[in-house]
Amino acid sequence: MKILLFSHAFYPNIGGIESISLMFANNFHSRNDVSVIVVTRTNEEGNKKFPFQVVRDPSVVEVIKLLKWCDVVFENNPTFGLSWPNFLIRKPKLVGLQTWITGPNAEDKIQNRLKKGLLGDYNRVVACSEKIKNVTFKNALVIGNPYDSSNFKQTDTNKKSDFIFVGRLVSDKGGDMGIELLNQLHTLRGNKYSLTIIGDGPEMQSLKALAIKYNLQEDIRFLGFLGAEEIVKELNEHKYLLVPSRWEEPFGIVALEGIACGCIPIVSNGGGLPDAVGKAGVVFERNSVPSLVQTTMELLDNVELQDTILAAANNHLQAHTEIAVSEQYFELIRNSLKH
Repeated sequence: MKILLFSHAFYPNIGGIESISLMFANNFHSRNDVSVIVVTRTNEEGNKKFPFQVVRDPSVVEVIKLLKWCDVVFENNPTFGLSWPNFLIRKPKLVGLQTWITGPNAEDKIQNRLKKGLLGDYNRVVACSEKIKNVTFKNALVIGNPYDSSNFKQTDTNKKSDFIFVGRLVSDKGGDMGIELLNQLHTLRGNKYSLTIIGDGPEMQSLKALAIKYNLQEDIRFLGFLGAEEIVKELNEHKYLLVPSRWEEPFGIVALEGIACGCIPIVSNGGGLPDAVGKAGVVFERNSVPSLVQTTMELLDNVELQDTILAAANNHLQAHTEIAVSEQYFELIRNSLKH
């Protein structure tokens, strides 16, 4: 089988779609009698070498040649600007929806309605969460995103720290809500809790100013941008992962990474985050500090609930390993050739 995998962005770019595309390409290539070529707009090559071919920023003529070569087309997120010749060539095609075509509450402009309409031409459409399915393409099959199980795992059961936030420091990610939570816990309970903030972005200075305002400098660590190994180490030392996104996340792989490292995720109820945690975390009302505080206090006070959540982690993670998710996609790809 010859698979042409379209990914608008790819290594050395860093992001969710890029990492998932790489995972799919590696998994498909590892199978007997399967050849994979990745097609991307990313020009930079980076230092990493791959066992499969990567075609970067191809011309229309090159895309047509690749389409004639392949048996099936798989787009990890729609790549209409790259793959459009296949609307004429008509090779079997699948698409995985990894993010919004429009935002969950955004105005559905004409070009976005057109993109949604084009999804009906695919043999199979897969959505990474129920919310993406409901907003974008109601006939989609839902397959949750994978996480890097080879790196994100539990290595330390001595969790000496409390809360951790991992993400870009922008207003949509809600890092300030973590600081508000810590302040209210200290006020309401009198005892001290700790918060570690990993990430960088334009909100860094305002978050530090908020910590100073509440006199929390000794209780909050700002670690900036860290590599994967350092993030794994920090997650393993913390009990609770905060994912207080104001934006409705399409899925939320960071929640899976926290669960894998033994954290209990506390996430907003927007977008795909409830799917990402399943029964292995708790959710609160998006963009509501009072709901975050109430949910967190109920969790802190209920040891039985914490044990139940931690016990659900393993089964939840099994459905989101690279192998489990790739198997489901590969079966859909293989079945597309039978029709």
